[in-house]
Amino acid sequence: MPRHLCLTFLTASLCSATLFADNWPQWRGPELNGVSRERGLPATWTQTTNVAWKLPMPARSGATPIVWNDAIFLNVAVHEDQGGLELWSVDRGSGAVSWKRPIGGGNHMQRKQNMSSPSPVTDGTAVWVMTGTGILKAFDFKGTELWARDIQKDYGRFGLNWGYASSPLLYEDALYVQVLHGMDTDDPSYLLRIDKKTGRTVWRIERPTAARHESPDAYSTPALLKYGTTTEVVVSGGDVVTGHDPSNGREVWRVRGLNPDNRGDYRIVASPQVAGGMVIVPARETPMIAVKPGGRGDVTTSHVAWSFTRGGPDVPTPVSDGQYVYVVNDRGVVHCLELKTGTMIYGPQRLRSGTYSASPVLADGRIYVTSEDGVTSVFTAGPKFQVVAENAVNEYTLSSVAVSNGQIFLRTDRHLYAIGRKQ
Repeated sequence: MPRHLCLTFLTASLCSATLFADNWPQWRGPELNGVSRERGLPATWTQTTNVAWKLPMPARSGATPIVWNDAIFLNVAVHEDQGGLELWSVDRGSGAVSWKRPIGGGNHMQRKQNMSSPSPVTDGTAVWVMTGTGILKAFDFKGTELWARDIQKDYGRFGLNWGYASSPLLYEDALYVQVLHGMDTDDPSYLLRIDKKTGRTVWRIERPTAARHESPDAYSTPALLKYGTTTEVVVSGGDVVTGHDPSNGREVWRVRGLNPDNRGDYRIVASPQVAGGMVIVPARETPMIAVKPGGRGDVTTSHVAWSFTRGGPDVPTPVSDGQYVYVVNDRGVVHCLELKTGTMIYGPQRLRSGTYSASPVLADGRIYVTSEDGVTSVFTAGPKFQVVAENAVNEYTLSSVAVSNGQIFLRTDRHLYAIGRKQ
């Protein structure tokens, strides 16, 4: 091949690789939907093969690793069920800890989670981290603390049955923090907008609900819905899903029906998912609904595009490629639905037997999802179910994987694994 053609080909290849190289700045990734556009990712690994490095971890966590260029941020419980909580910055190249900073104390277990469950968020300049005890702090990339808040001190004790676990949503100049509770408190649920630079509360709005007993509780994370020139913050829990104006918190629309039998144990764990111009909203397995944008007021009868009642998720949040919705429930049962209509394309299909708390991630034409036993199943995206690989590290896992620059980051109770090589 002539030299100038070789150079042209090489340049095009490098540009293509750069185009699909993303950071993973929030729990659900660069597009807030669990989808990465990267290609050439590893599909197989073990504890020792196809692993660039692994970093020992002191305890379990539901928090996802957050990646920005050469820095990885972790919300860490120093001990499994007691003691302090820290923010770690890890060097991506070597797997060494660059620095550790205390966030707060009071760590404890509530069922399977401790107080390190909320994932950090970053904009590439600063990183923000919240704990299940209500401490919210901001740091720069060198580990300098910028500001700190105690949400429980400011607004009252959290009253969730199994402890607070929602991650902040970062959008433009603000953090959006939901507190949806009611099992162990009579205080109202609410949504906060917090200035990311100062830590000041811009607004706080209460979010009323008729849910009873444990059903007001939600462990979900807010989603961001954009259509036309409109942006809304979507919040799911307390038997309803709501859309809010980010400028003032005002509730713009509401859909009821997530708890059709008015049960008292219908807490919501899985988060709303925005895909293909719709909002996919899981409940406690059933129903899972799709909401069309653009409604105002109570749009239960006008803007629900479809409802799926044959096996939605409880804990794992669904993922979509814009054509199909892929649902993995807590027992590893998979359904694929057409996004536009809710028509079932296939299912139920079975992954390796186990309990699944991590959410599926879609990348490189494949879906990656990890069981609590530490087995990451990889299956193909599209209308045909096919398992590509089952990758066992045999360590307890609650965290969803993160994808960045050709690597997959898997966090267990014992290690943080960097799988594959950086592109």
